Amino acid sequence: MSMSENAGENCCCDRRKPRDAEERHDLMNRLKRIEGQVRGLQRMLDEDAYCPDILTQASAVNSALNSFCRTLLSSHLRSCVTEDIRAGRDDTMDELMRTLQKLMK
Repeated sequence: MSMSENAGENCCCDRRKPRDAEERHDLMNRLKRIEGQVRGLQRMLDEDAYCPDILTQASAVNSALNSFCRTLLSSHLRSCVTEDIRAGRDDTMDELMRTLQKLMK
């Protein structure tokens, strides 16, 4: 099946995006690692860890979350946005621009 035929199965219809098992598993694993890192930050604070050590860990959490967002955005561009543009849905570009502005804050 070609990418365009497969993309129709994963369209963002009704503001929902069906994901295949591999993508869902990858994204969920990333979030679980981030969750663990945040719990580590909480422990560090509870244990009165040195400020630069907490900041270093917080930076790692931020980097992991940014990576999660890049992965999700890439998937969105390759499926939902591509299909919407092919279908002539011009409002998709406006939504994408608003999303990118939020990510770049």
